[in-house]
Amino acid sequence: MLEPNIIPTAEPFFFPGGSTGCLLVHGYTGAPKEMRKLGEFLASQGHTVLGIRLSGHATRPEDLPRIRWRDWIADVESGWHVLKDAVSTSDDNDRIFVIGLSMGGILSLLFSSDCFTDRYPLTGAIAMSTPYALRSDWRLSMIDMLHYIQPHVEKGASDWHDPAEAAGHVEYPVYPTRPIIELREMLAELRNTLHNINIPVLLMHGREDTSGEFFDPLSMEQIYAGLGTKIKQMLWVEDCGHNMPCDSAREEVFQSAAAFIERIISG
Repeated sequence: MLEPNIIPTAEPFFFPGGSTGCLLVHGYTGAPKEMRKLGEFLASQGHTVLGIRLSGHATRPEDLPRIRWRDWIADVESGWHVLKDAVSTSDDNDRIFVIGLSMGGILSLLFSSDCFTDRYPLTGAIAMSTPYALRSDWRLSMIDMLHYIQPHVEKGASDWHDPAEAAGHVEYPVYPTRPIIELREMLAELRNTLHNINIPVLLMHGREDTSGEFFDPLSMEQIYAGLGTKIKQMLWVEDCGHNMPCDSAREEVFQSAAAFIERIISG
């Protein structure tokens, strides 16, 4: 079945540039738009940027429950191929960084593990607002059945600090519950995979991220501790909620991401 049209302004984006490529991956129920400002900034630094749309997103909530997490990994793989072709140079001096928000951060880290980078080389990864595990909740233990009874749940109060950006944000108004099974399985895979990540990693998290209602609030420290790479960094961003690349502290996020990329490619 064909998906309906993509929500206006939520389309994937591509900005051609130099031999360093940045593959941007949005979050659960979100859209490429939430990564676009970061993409524009990285493009202004001379990088080639691709913001992908994950399957089932930026169309309608009913499209998400049929998607499995390996479909999202396949979306990242496809994006890598597009970006690789765009940055390839005759002297093999091209580099690719994968950068994800929330669920996009999970996917970025999974894609950074040795089993992927052996086939799809990466220079580094940046994961923002990325969960380590779902919080204990009796409903989660029954989600395999509950999603039939309650196919979606309403979203609670947001932690946005920039009302203007919040007003223009594109996301589904509800959380479809069937994909929570995929999140649970993907997070289990992440925890088993972290020690196999051996490329440089930057982790960023907002001090006022309220997603701790659903995810372990110590996620960044737990991910950091599990990473196999010796080149890793944690950054807490003050006065910042979950949507780091488009909220009020975005300039600090942009500068930190650009500085990390420059540090890694400069050796």
